[in-house]
Amino acid sequence: EVQLQASGGGLVQAGGSLRLSCAASGFTFDDYAIGWFRQAPGKEREGVSCMSSIEGSTYYADSVKGRFTISSDNAKNTVYLQMNSLKPEDTAVYYCAAGHTYSSWWLEYDYWGQGTQVTVSS
Repeated sequence: EVQLQASGGGLVQAGGSLRLSCAASGFTFDDYAIGWFRQAPGKEREGVSCMSSIEGSTYYADSVKGRFTISSDNAKNTVYLQMNSLKPEDTAVYYCAAGHTYSSWWLEYDYWGQGTQVTVSS
């Protein structure tokens, strides 16, 4: 059974950092594209960052470039999202997802973890 477990969210002041983790089980995530998405109240789900080991590619939304870094630990089957210089507008529920298509569009992803709340206070 494919499962994704996201963790690491919390409350942080503007300018602070958080590291989100996405632990995968039931599949080898190296064979999939892995993405981080977020959804704020009243807004559409948006792609934050994604990576594909097969394609050797990473993507960052313009709003997070230079502040967020996606990485993976193959031994732990875990993908991370290091978030630095956080801003109040980064506040959202963050989700990790896996899919066969490397894309920033959330509908391309087949498997989803539960969300983890990130709240950035001003």
